Amino acid sequence: MCLSPGVDLMVGVVVGGLAIDAWQHVTDPAERGLATIPIVLGAHQIIEAFVWFGLDGRVPGWLGTAALWAYLVIAFAVVPVLVPLAVVALEPAERRPRMAWFTYLGGAVAVALLVQLVSGSPSAKIEHLHIAYHADITFGGPLVALYVVATCGPLLWSSHRNLALFGAVNLGVVGLLVWSVQSGFVSLWCFWAAVTSMAIVAHLRFSDRGVVAPAVVP
Repeated sequence: MCLSPGVDLMVGVVVGGLAIDAWQHVTDPAERGLATIPIVLGAHQIIEAFVWFGLDGRVPGWLGTAALWAYLVIAFAVVPVLVPLAVVALEPAERRPRMAWFTYLGGAVAVALLVQLVSGSPSAKIEHLHIAYHADITFGGPLVALYVVATCGPLLWSSHRNLALFGAVNLGVVGLLVWSVQSGFVSLWCFWAAVTSMAIVAHLRFSDRGVVAPAVVP
């Protein structure tokens, strides 16, 4: 859980180290998108530490506000586009057109969320051991569902067995987070997304990317 700004900073530094390791094991240009995910998620956790600091009054107000906006823009507009792009790029050429709709869906969700974010007045507050973000998003429930489809779906449909397996685990954890604390979904989801960096490094470091397994759905 995102227990404190210190935990966010620690996770950000750890994920940054994983990102360096991931890039060192990129063997194909198509893997660059996947290796970029830990960089984005590590930065995301560090940014959230400054959201904490802003809410606690430990940094100037403008810096806390900038961190809040940066955090939400990454969560709402970057992640739902980057993840499907990265996963679909790993697929054989003949499978990419059939999986491209995940990318289109992620882009549509990102635009819908970003437009509402910019036109609204997002805010955040500390609730027990996490930050609750409020952005006045219309049709928030359906958009969250589509967000999950765009980010978890490509993993489930991946022809790489280890990514598909992680996609199933990821979907279960996301469902648990949504059920357990809706107001903290963005914060807790992105913390779990940072954990995916470990799976990405494992894929790039240890798996035989030349051998793929049948996808969950052809």
